[in-house]
Amino acid sequence: MQTHIQRLRDTLLTEGLITEQEDIMNLRAEALKKHVDIEEYISELRAVPAKVVYTAAAKSYGVTFADLQGITIDRALLSLLPESIVQTHAIVVFGIDKTAGLLSVATRDPQDIQTLDFIQKKTGYQLHVFYTDSASIKHIVKQYHANIEEEIANLSEAPLAPNSSRGITELSRIAHEVPIVKIVDTLLNYAVYQGASDIHIEPGEKEVQVRYRVDGLLFDVMSLPKAFTEAMVARIKVLSNLKIDEHRKPQDGRFKIDLDGKKIAFRVSILPVYDGEKVVMRLLDESAKVLTFEQLGMSTDNSQTLLTNTSKPNGIILVTGPTGSGKTTTLYSILHTLNKPEVNISTIEDPIEYRIQRVNQSQIAPKVDFTFATGLRSLLRQDPDIIMVGEIRDEETAQISAHAAMTGHLVLSTLHTNDAVGAVSRLVEMGVPNYLVASTTNLIIGQRLVRKLCQNCRASYNLDASTLADIGKQFDVDDVISRLQAMGELEANASLDEILFFHGKGCAECNNRGYRGRVGIYEMLVIDDIIGNAILEKKPAERILELARASGMITMAEDGFVKAKRGDTTIEEILRVTKE
Repeated sequence: MQTHIQRLRDTLLTEGLITEQEDIMNLRAEALKKHVDIEEYISELRAVPAKVVYTAAAKSYGVTFADLQGITIDRALLSLLPESIVQTHAIVVFGIDKTAGLLSVATRDPQDIQTLDFIQKKTGYQLHVFYTDSASIKHIVKQYHANIEEEIANLSEAPLAPNSSRGITELSRIAHEVPIVKIVDTLLNYAVYQGASDIHIEPGEKEVQVRYRVDGLLFDVMSLPKAFTEAMVARIKVLSNLKIDEHRKPQDGRFKIDLDGKKIAFRVSILPVYDGEKVVMRLLDESAKVLTFEQLGMSTDNSQTLLTNTSKPNGIILVTGPTGSGKTTTLYSILHTLNKPEVNISTIEDPIEYRIQRVNQSQIAPKVDFTFATGLRSLLRQDPDIIMVGEIRDEETAQISAHAAMTGHLVLSTLHTNDAVGAVSRLVEMGVPNYLVASTTNLIIGQRLVRKLCQNCRASYNLDASTLADIGKQFDVDDVISRLQAMGELEANASLDEILFFHGKGCAECNNRGYRGRVGIYEMLVIDDIIGNAILEKKPAERILELARASGMITMAEDGFVKAKRGDTTIEEILRVTKE
């Protein structure tokens, strides 16, 4: 009897999606390494739409493919199947025909007869089985968490009375009680499903406010009775291995959870405030794929500029921008490109956000005098080819980095400046001589993150007078138009009010926000002979920018306008993130 994997191979072969030479088992193993469906892996490999591969895979099961990513399921249908079954067996109910006594179910495994029989007996309906993708399953799972307030309200009818005199034993007992454990778990899980990057738990006079940062902006999630505060904070301290009876000093910790096969790390910061202790947790998906330059949002020209400079054996590549602008993600993408067996890569970070195989990653520990500067000195004795310094924060680290680049190492790091040109004066202020900045720096990248338009509900429109006025306050409109025309993005004689831009109407797919995910906007300052001489001559930042633009540099704002015109983001986002 032919196994399903053999039938899948034959179907994909017939459809021309794999070749005779390719081993289906190897393809599946590679997909597992990348934490994606085999269909998604083949889609990337063959540069064909994922739906084409999923449809072919469904044929191998003798069923139809169902894409559920844009569908909202009725609560009555969701209640037919417990969330635990949905997550464990990757199967969802998405339609019902009461007249015919038929349920439509979509699954990752149409041959899971045991689960299908269970659903049939539990519901009393016959099943119409479809094949679906993992993204559709995750999309439906999110809908189980659509009303977190209702879910948490059902967990405990009698909240704990506040009591500031509780001892360590009682706090520990409370932190392990089932209602509090479930409340904290629900808040964590819901944050993951919402795609949050941070959770804020903020105590007030009468209640505690929970907020999530999604796509760079904070949103209110819910308010809880003040009585929950102490128990919730105690539970988070237990998870993070912190002192639960310490309420007067800030504390930092970390813990991990496994959710849907993903390892999520939570970096915890607890700060005493007037009404208790505020908790901020940063979410880090340790199983996330390292993004390519194109996936980060870099244009073809910017990607090529970056590749050209990373291929150099020495020098400094700096990534600049404010906190939360995606600098570390860009550095990890560069490291992934450079990570080859023939080179030794060492990093010094604070904190280590993602583990990379074959890269020697070190975490600074200021309490034992293991700082960026002392760590960097030690790394130079480790025979490195490539060094990544998480951030240049002080004069000593800046000078050691410049000397390391001058002595044959490729150094990657970040700086907190508003734009790429500003990094030059910042390095000089840190005590790096102009000649060293000019001779050792290869490339400075300036970046911001903008929210991506939801492609499910985006709509085109023309800019109104108010938005045009806002653009005019921040930018030279004529200059923007001429630059876009030079880039081939606008026709001659075009004006901004004639161009179609896009906005999001809001839909279930994006939680009615109009945005889903984020993408970078970039500028790349290449330190060539012209810019190097300007640095040596101590020219002001305005003159350096003028020379760079004359050489073809595209600013962040200009990159943003291109992305807005193409429908990747909105003009409002560009104005928001580039405002100084």
